[in-house]
Order: sequence, then C-alpha cells, then structure tokens
Amino acid sequence: MEQSHDVRDKVEDCADDLASKNEAVKQLISDGATTLSARKLLNESKVVEARVQECADDLHRVTETLAHGVEDLKTVELALARSRKALARTESSLAVSKEEERRSKLLALHDAATGLPNRVLFDDRLSHALSLAERQQWTLAVMFLDLDRFKSINDQFGHAAGDAVLKEVAQRLLQHARDEDTVCRNGGDEFLYLLVNPQGTENVERIARNILAKVSVPIQLGTLELVISPSIGIALFPDHAVNGADLIARADAAMYRAKRGLRGYAVHGQAEALDSELTARLERNHELRSS
Repeated sequence: MEQSHDVRDKVEDCADDLASKNEAVKQLISDGATTLSARKLLNESKVVEARVQECADDLHRVTETLAHGVEDLKTVELALARSRKALARTESSLAVSKEEERRSKLLALHDAATGLPNRVLFDDRLSHALSLAERQQWTLAVMFLDLDRFKSINDQFGHAAGDAVLKEVAQRLLQHARDEDTVCRNGGDEFLYLLVNPQGTENVERIARNILAKVSVPIQLGTLELVISPSIGIALFPDHAVNGADLIARADAAMYRAKRGLRGYAVHGQAEALDSELTARLERNHELRSS
C-alpha cells in the first residue's frame, strides 16, 4: 500500500509536469513561436510521458502485488473461518464436558433414588455448620430418622412401591426444611436432618413433632394408601457432642429409644416424658385390656 501511494504521488507530479508542458507548447504556437522552441517543448513533454509510463509500470507491479495480497488475505480469512468453526466446536464440546462434570459431581454428592444430598455431602455441610456455630455461639441439632416397618412395604408391595415412598418422604422433608438446613438420605430407610441454629431444645422438639405429623400423612400410590411413620432421634451441639461423628452417633442412639417410646422422637440424654394426649391414650388402652 505504501508503494502504491508513492507511485500515485509520482504519477500526479508527472501529470502536472505534462500539463504545464502542453500548455507552454500551446502558448508558444499561439504566439507564433519558432519551430525549434516548440520542438524543444515537445521533446520535454515526451520525457514527462516516459516518466508517466515508468510510473504506470510501477503501478501495474504494485497492483499485481496487491492482487496477490488480496488472494493471500482471502486464504487467511478462509483459514480463520475454519479456525472459528473449530473453536466453536471445541467450546461446545467443552460446555458439554463441563455439564457432564457438573452432573458427575452432583451424582457423587446426591442420592440417586431421592435426589437428596448423600452422607458425604451431609458430613461436609455438618463440618462447616459446626465451625460456624462455634464462632457464632449457635446451637445445632442433628435428627436421625428411621421409617418404621418400611421393610414390610418392600416385602408386601415390591421395591418400586418402597422407592416411591422414599421419594415422597424425601420431598416432604425438603418442603419442611429451611434453606440453611440439610436433609440427607443416610441409606436404606434412614434420613439425617441438620438444623442450623434452631433456637433451643423446645423448638427442635416442636420441629420433630411437625415432621412426624407431615411424614405420617397417608401416601397415595395408585389404588394403594400407605401409612408410614418415622422414629426420630435428636442430638444437640454443644450439649451432647462437639463433633459431627458423635452428634450423629448420639442421634442414632436416641432414635432407637424413640422406637421403644410413644412420642415418635427422643432427645439424647432426656428422660422420656409423656404428654397429656399420650397419657390419655395409655389409660384408654389399659381400660380396654382390663375390660
């Protein structure tokens, strides 16, 4: 392009020279100039014409060079277009790969049957919650849930019905949980429920009673109506344990106590106490047996 500009400038200079020479010749002729003077000017004009021709040749060479450059540019643009397509395919493959990686991580940290976090993710969240609770001087509660007589559902109606019950229980627990809480399937018919800063034992027991009521609502599976209830064991940080493994173990032990009791839940280390409704129920049962 620089060469083209240089040639253009030369051509313009020559054109100016040629025009001035031609004007001078015309003036001399009109003034009756001698043949010698006119011939001299014409010779000078021919010199200018030669320069113009030289510039024209230079311009032709530059044009050819530019033409080759344009062809090279087209080749480069085609290669660039192919590269962009290849890059787009690569980006698409990368996006698919990232999505597959995300799904793999999700599957690795969640229960396939219910979609709930699995024990690995629960332990990680419990560890973080314990660190935060220690700094903020909060309480934590771990509830260990086991579905009573769940095996009979599998035995009587098949594993498909059992899986449907597990999914429904998981959804009911999730609907009850707050954003900061975590519900986990521990395996089989067991669930773990982490309560962050539940504001005292009484509130935890209230939540446990609500969960008992919610999970115990009959589950409709086609023409089947299945009733299942959980037993819930509760352990508190820092009252009953200061690490995750001990909290879960204390809640597990309390859950077995709950199975032997009447309330459906038990708090670690807390003596069993019957409320008025349960006491009345026991008295009625005693009267019926006596009669």
